[in-house]
Amino acid sequence: MANEYETVRYEEEFILNSRGMKLFTCNWVPKDCEPKALIFLCHGYAMECSISMKDAGMRLAKSGFGVYGIDYEGHGKSEGLQGYVNSFDALVDDCFDHFSKISERKENKKKMRMLMGESMGGAVILLLHRKKPEFWDGAVLIAPMCKIADDMRPHPMVISVLTKLCNFIPTWKIVPTQDIVDSAFRDPEVRKEIRNNPHCYKGKPRLQTAHQLLTVSMDLEQRLEEVTLPFFIVHGEADIVTDPSVSKLLHEKASSIDKSFKLYPGMWHSLSYGEFPENRDIVFSDIVVWLKEKISMGNSRLERQQKQANDQILPKMSS
Repeated sequence: MANEYETVRYEEEFILNSRGMKLFTCNWVPKDCEPKALIFLCHGYAMECSISMKDAGMRLAKSGFGVYGIDYEGHGKSEGLQGYVNSFDALVDDCFDHFSKISERKENKKKMRMLMGESMGGAVILLLHRKKPEFWDGAVLIAPMCKIADDMRPHPMVISVLTKLCNFIPTWKIVPTQDIVDSAFRDPEVRKEIRNNPHCYKGKPRLQTAHQLLTVSMDLEQRLEEVTLPFFIVHGEADIVTDPSVSKLLHEKASSIDKSFKLYPGMWHSLSYGEFPENRDIVFSDIVVWLKEKISMGNSRLERQQKQANDQILPKMSS
């Protein structure tokens, strides 16, 4: 399916993952020019791409980028039990398989590959980077889930009991948490849109999903120094879902040479979708400036690959 907007072309397609499941994918590309870079979107827990990331996709495509999204298994329009993450590793593999196929297309081989994710999507990005560090050229991390805020986590004893129960009733919706919609999305109109969106999961977290999210966030928190790619973190100062202080810690501890961090006073968790439009204008203005700056600096990955190719050719020529 394809739709034409004034300056943007939007397309949807279902693909099969390695486990034979149908996953929903979509993209926003500029109509009248070649995309200046590729941006791969990773949505948050219980969310999806085509509606909740439409604003991000449109804004970025209008700025000249090719933007690609995917609904994870159990999310949005993809197959799987709604709101259920059996394996975070499998979810990351699905994203990598899809994004790398797009990157390797003939017309895209020389384009820079940028990742952008919000909340749980930020965790997906950090694991995509860990999976193949040299493959990506940069990332925009929006309130990344490197640690679930203490107020949103059940008591340690409850976590211990729930972890044991995962082996017996992994899909049950019995994890006690606050209402994420009321906690994460500041604009009442957006909250209403989410509650009316059948593709967003609104139930209590399923046992295995909660276990996976907690395990991944704890693992990321312990290994922040392993992050090496250029990144820009944006985080709302009033976020009570993911902890802004851990984003600050990621900025400090990451081994990346090129790294930036911006905290937005008074803003909540979902900066790409849940904030008031005038605040989203501010955030996306900063994001686009950062992306264009990275592109203007040139593609160091391609330069490295060219140098490696030349280094292999020279000995053969001299022998």
